[in-house]
Amino acid sequence: MANLTIVANIIAKVDKVELVKMELLKLIDVTRAEKGCINYDLHQDNEKPAHFMFYENWISRELWQTHMGNQHLKDYMAATDGAVESFELNEMTKIA
Repeated sequence: MANLTIVANIIAKVDKVELVKMELLKLIDVTRAEKGCINYDLHQDNEKPAHFMFYENWISRELWQTHMGNQHLKDYMAATDGAVESFELNEMTKIA
């Protein structure tokens, strides 16, 4: 079975960049310890600091879906409610 790559783009509201960044950073260690996580890397745009991007690789879609249901993601959603301008997630497969 092919690994699953996730690219998640999070755009924070301009006045909430530090809040969103702080909450995203809280997700990293706990997620990297999850079963099936190959990598979970957070990026911030050099020109537009409100733009964050997670680049993730998972052993399987099933294990990623387990991750998506975990309490730390629910806590993140609650902590950043109203602070995120947009969120886009792409499920991808490496082809080359």
